[in-house]
Amino acid sequence: MAPTDSDPAPASLPPVLCFAMDGKGAAEPAGLETAHALTGSGQKPERHGKARPPFVWVHLQRDDPRTADWLERESGLDAYLQSALMAEDTRPRCTVHGEGAVVILRGVNLMDGAEPEDMVSVRLWVDGARVVGVWVRPLHAVEDLIGAIERGMAPVSPGELVAKLAQRLADRMEPHVGELHDELDDFEDALLDEHGTVERGALADVRRRAIRLRRYIGPQRDALTTLSIEDLSWLNDRDRSRVREAADKTTRILEELEAVRERASIIQDQIVEARGAKMDRYMVLLSALAAIFLPLTLFTGLLGINVAGIPFAGESWAFAAVTGLIVTVAVLLTALFRKMKLL
Repeated sequence: MAPTDSDPAPASLPPVLCFAMDGKGAAEPAGLETAHALTGSGQKPERHGKARPPFVWVHLQRDDPRTADWLERESGLDAYLQSALMAEDTRPRCTVHGEGAVVILRGVNLMDGAEPEDMVSVRLWVDGARVVGVWVRPLHAVEDLIGAIERGMAPVSPGELVAKLAQRLADRMEPHVGELHDELDDFEDALLDEHGTVERGALADVRRRAIRLRRYIGPQRDALTTLSIEDLSWLNDRDRSRVREAADKTTRILEELEAVRERASIIQDQIVEARGAKMDRYMVLLSALAAIFLPLTLFTGLLGINVAGIPFAGESWAFAAVTGLIVTVAVLLTALFRKMKLL
């Protein structure tokens, strides 16, 4: 059984992560107390045209006991936002709530033994002063973003953090979609080979995986597009451009998945057509063989009836003559059907 979004996560990320961003590309690890001091009191971001304030990224494991307690007591988030971040199952979406937005994204599951198309969610609350994220199972895309922060290339704004995360999610998806295309290439090569075969189960598996990916990639594209056009004071033109770029990359992946589905449908049609042509050939062959033996059967049946008057019944050469006549008729009928290209 494939894992679900509520399955326990392997421990590849710390259950509690907090970074204080300086808005200039640098960041420092911080504790939840720092996050509360900077943003828990409801600090509002400054408007366009003024210096961008620093912000905090808090990333919490949903099943850790500290997560629910911090969200309820210190985060300052209302019940709706807490419910959105702690939900059992989610679909990608972007919902504006006051001065912020709930952004839920999905990425391929690259953990050992997992199916990549079993996509993993990351839930985000984003406003001008903070990004609060909740995860159930770890994502390599989040680890990529953390690695960039540790190398001194931290996002300079909450909008850029969301855009970079969405781009890394798309980057992680592209190789898997490419693998689907490679499998279809192998199927097409097998169809061109006279002795090649395509397992219908394997083709159906490719289609199933593409459908499962598309189930989330379409809404994810819509969520990023929605975020890029919302009138949020903390989203500047540069942030919107980055979010649109992430949406465009997600759109390209969605188009590739559509191409996978279409190619799989075409290959399926080719398999059905090839099997139909093979069946037609066998039916023609059987019909030709029946047409050859039908007059021979009639001839032998007439000679085999137990009545008087059969010509040459008492001659010793009669059997050889009849056998030769039957063989001659069979050869002539075979030649006729070959000329008609029925054999």
